[in-house]
Amino acid sequence: MREGGKILAEIMAELETKVEPGITTKYLDKVATDLVLKYGAKPSFKNYQGFPDTLCTSVNEELVHCIPSNRKLQQGDIISLDLGVLFKGFHSDMAVTVPVGKVSPDALRIIRVTKKALKRGIKKVRPGKTFGDIGNTIQRYIEDQRFNVIRDLCGHGIGKEVHEEPQVQNYGKRRAGPEIKQGMTFCIEPMVAKGDWRLKKAKDGYGFQTRDNSLCTHFEHTLVVTQAGCDVLTNLQ
Repeated sequence: MREGGKILAEIMAELETKVEPGITTKYLDKVATDLVLKYGAKPSFKNYQGFPDTLCTSVNEELVHCIPSNRKLQQGDIISLDLGVLFKGFHSDMAVTVPVGKVSPDALRIIRVTKKALKRGIKKVRPGKTFGDIGNTIQRYIEDQRFNVIRDLCGHGIGKEVHEEPQVQNYGKRRAGPEIKQGMTFCIEPMVAKGDWRLKKAKDGYGFQTRDNSLCTHFEHTLVVTQAGCDVLTNLQ
């Protein structure tokens, strides 16, 4: 998983450099597919529960799991890229939200807040803490910044399957939920809305978007719990 996580981080860094006005989300999917195969890995999401492609590409009010298409990105859009790789029998999962060209201050701010919420959640991970401690930390920070936590979707365990127990919610109470134990591998993925946190199906019939069409963001890392805390497996290092 350390090897696979490093591969995924390198692929995502390359994908971020390709985001610019005028390209299609289908183009980003092709770049992702070529890179995954180049590294000797396999795409985790392709054919998973009917998903037809390698990369999830969700734009503006779209949150997660949207199918790449011939849609061209426009100046001022934001796009969430969500990618999983299978390497030597184990999965890694990662997501980032990227500005397309010059974007509004509001868009930059929600991206910055979501990224920071992920960092704060990760800092809570160590043996003896609970998953409620993670969710509570993420929720309090996001709501303090006057955004809303998506509640219909959450992070997850990961390993031989891309989605495993436990669920890793982005809200909750301190000291609630299962205890975090050394050796666990899971994904933390705060999802944040500028407006209402409730979701509906996206136009493609597969992904999800905010019900009120407000801007939303998504960041995700895969990590392993260590004796002293955790190691983020999808960091470039």
